[in-house]
Amino acid sequence: MKKAIDVVMVLVCLALAPAAFAQQTAVQLGGVPCATPPALHCPEKDCPSDRVINQGPAVEMKTRRTYFLDYPCDLKADEKVTLVLSLHGAGSYGNWQRHYFPIVDYKDKYRLVIATPNSPTHVWSDVDDVYLQNIVTALVDQIGRQNIRAFWLVGHSQGGLTSNRIVRAEFFSSIVDGWLSLSGGRLGGSPGRAGNFGVGGGAAAPGRGAAPGGRGTPPAGFTTATELPSSDFSFIFTTGEREMDEKGVPAASQWATKLACGAKGAAAEIVDTQAGYIYDRSRQNPPNPSWGLLPRPGTAKMAVYPNCKDGRVVADVVRLEKGHTEGLEPNVTEALVKLMVSAKGGKLQQAGDRSVR
Repeated sequence: MKKAIDVVMVLVCLALAPAAFAQQTAVQLGGVPCATPPALHCPEKDCPSDRVINQGPAVEMKTRRTYFLDYPCDLKADEKVTLVLSLHGAGSYGNWQRHYFPIVDYKDKYRLVIATPNSPTHVWSDVDDVYLQNIVTALVDQIGRQNIRAFWLVGHSQGGLTSNRIVRAEFFSSIVDGWLSLSGGRLGGSPGRAGNFGVGGGAAAPGRGAAPGGRGTPPAGFTTATELPSSDFSFIFTTGEREMDEKGVPAASQWATKLACGAKGAAAEIVDTQAGYIYDRSRQNPPNPSWGLLPRPGTAKMAVYPNCKDGRVVADVVRLEKGHTEGLEPNVTEALVKLMVSAKGGKLQQAGDRSVR
């Protein structure tokens, strides 16, 4: 009888071993438990305002400022991942950005670790740089630089301008493998703005994504360097068709030329039957198409410059009949993620241990 019981216990232990092993080897990052669906995720429409402005459960321990941290719940200690730092636009919040470009929905499929921080003034400036650097340093330490196959900056509007600024700084210049600009400026020649871009609305509000409309000298944080960065990295530009003037995206790209890419290919069509999550509620009365209307299905055109040197990716993506603040739909979001993970990475390994200190 005792032998029979012992055999049963052994069989039970063997049956439970895979699950126990998986639990033991899953990694928790930033002290933030992983959940499915991700914490504070918006519903498909009408995201509650208190959820939109939530600034996240992760704590950057040196500044004590919070941020969102999303990663695969079954992440293993020795697994290769793509690290993403995603910056919101002016007047906005991390959780708005998290749903404007909802790569959190693809973190498991494409093995992404996504940090989405917040500016306390809702406008990024060099005062925030240490906070951003500390987030990246902490994640590199936890994940292990050998396990980060690529590191990408993502920025919407003024978050894109900030990406353009910090990618030239000492800390980031040697480790950034790619930058995705979500209506945040285009390297190698930007399109012009629509004549009524940003007109209307008042003070900054949740979901605001760029500088208020008007003329004159842009405020601090809204200027863009005109010269190309000295370092090489992949670059993807996205914009709403209605944000631009009638000339649209320039046919050529100085950045593609720098990376020795081929001529821009024919644009592929990406069709979405499902709307994005988010929009700017503060500018819907009256509505302004160049700034952005309510979420709805859409079509995007993606044109890639082929055969860039060293496996880099350069592409232009135009979302047809969309403005500045309409959240990206699922298919165009996934298409952008696929481009990101297809590009060469490895800068963190090449930069050495002192690159994030």
